[in-house]
Amino acid sequence: MKVLNSLSSAKKRHPDCRVVRRRGKVYVICKSNPRFKARQGGGKKK
Repeated sequence: MKVLNSLSSAKKRHPDCRVVRRRGKVYVICKSNPRFKARQGGGKKK
């Protein structure tokens, strides 16, 4: 899984890629090609 600065480029990599928000982080998930998984955010922890 890659940590990317910009997920707008990541969602254009494959037609099956979807951008999902979970628990304050933004993920790119791709069922057909799992190497396109990506994560952004989640730097704040208390």
